[in-house]
Amino acid sequence: MVNIPGIKYVAACDIMKARVGRTASAIKSRFGYMINRYLDPEEMLAEEELDAVFVATPDFWHAPHTIMALEAGCDVYCEKMMSNTIDGARSIVHAMERTGKLCQIGHQRRSNPRYLFTYNELIKKHNIPGQIVNMNGQWNRALSSSQDIVSKPSILPKADTLKKFGFDTGADHELNEEELRHRFLNWRFYLALSGGPISDLGAHQIDTFNWFMGVQPKSVMASGGRSFFKDREHFDNVMCIFDYDSPQGNARAFYQVLTTTSAGGGYYESFMGTEGTVEISEREAYTNIYKESGAEAGKWNDLVARGILKKGAAGKAAGGASAIASYESAPPDEYGLPGGLNKPPHQPHIENFLGAMRGNNKLSCDARHAFEAEAPIYWVNPAAEKNEIINFTDEHLHV
Repeated sequence: MVNIPGIKYVAACDIMKARVGRTASAIKSRFGYMINRYLDPEEMLAEEELDAVFVATPDFWHAPHTIMALEAGCDVYCEKMMSNTIDGARSIVHAMERTGKLCQIGHQRRSNPRYLFTYNELIKKHNIPGQIVNMNGQWNRALSSSQDIVSKPSILPKADTLKKFGFDTGADHELNEEELRHRFLNWRFYLALSGGPISDLGAHQIDTFNWFMGVQPKSVMASGGRSFFKDREHFDNVMCIFDYDSPQGNARAFYQVLTTTSAGGGYYESFMGTEGTVEISEREAYTNIYKESGAEAGKWNDLVARGILKKGAAGKAAGGASAIASYESAPPDEYGLPGGLNKPPHQPHIENFLGAMRGNNKLSCDARHAFEAEAPIYWVNPAAEKNEIINFTDEHLHV
C-alpha cells in the first residue's frame, strides 16, 4: 500500500474476510476514508469507479484475475509471475492486446532507480564490466522463514469456498477441510497452485539476467531437491545454469534459491566481466562494484570524478596485507553507486504504472515484455525433474 498523490483506493477483495477487514482498516487509518469490501472478484469488478486493479493473489489465480479485470475495462498491475504455467502467462498477453488496456507485471527491478542507473550508465553507456562472461544470482532464505503458515481455523474460509476458488486443484483425493486450509495458507508448496521457490524468489533476479544481456538464454540445466521439506511438492533448493549467446559473446548465468539457509550473502545478482564486476541488489548493503586489476585505471578514476561511481572500501587490496601467491589474482578495487538511488522496492514500479495510465510515460514491464523475461523460468523445474538440458525453441520462449 503506497501513498502516491492523485490516487484513491476504492475497494479490496479477498476470500478471507478477516484479511479484507484488515486492509480496509489500514486504509482508513492511513488515508482517512473507507473502502468497499468484497469476497468475490466478479462483484468487485462491477464497481463503476474502478480505473485500475492490483492483482496480488496466489500464482494460479494471476491469469484469471488479470484477464477478468482487463475485460472489465481496467488497467492492471499484476505481481510476478504472470501465472504458475506458461500457457497462463500467454493468456495474459493475449488479453492485454485484445482489450487494449495497460498491464504492468511486477518485475519491479525494471523501474528501480538503482537498477536503471546500473543498466543505463554502468553497463550500456560506460561498459564497466567489459565483456560479460558470467552472471551469478541467489536468494538464500533461512529455515525459520520457510515453515508452514498456520492460522486460527475460525478466521479461515470454509471448505466450500476454498473448493469454489480452486484450492483443491491438483489434489489426488477428496480433501478434507484441514487439508484445504493448509493449501490455502501454503499454496506456494503445491505444483498446481504455484511455481515454487524458483518463481517465487528467483523470478525477479533471473529477469535481470535477460534484461541486462538483452537476449533470452538458449538453454537451461538445473538440479533441485526436496532436501529438508520432504513432504512438499516443490523443491526446497534449486540451482540452475542458463547459457546465453549475446552480441558480446557467449555467457552463462548461475542461479540458486535456497529455503533452508540464509548464509552466503542474502540476495543479489552479479555481472562479471573482463574488466569489472557489478554486484547489485535492492539492498544497498549487497551492492558492490569491483575493478579488475588489469582494467584501465583512468576510465574508472574519471567516473569517480564525475560522480558516476564512488570509491568504496577499495584500497584495502593495496593497503599492503600479505604477499600474493603466484597462482592468485590481485584483489579487485571496490566501488559503489552514487547516492540518491534508494526507494521502497515496489514504489517506483507502481509510480511507473500510474504514470503510464496518465499518459506520462510507457510501462517499464508490460505483459509481452514480461513474458519474454519469464518464459525461461518456467522450464527450470522441468529441467531439474528430468535431470536434462532443455534447449530452447520459439515454442519455449515466445507468445
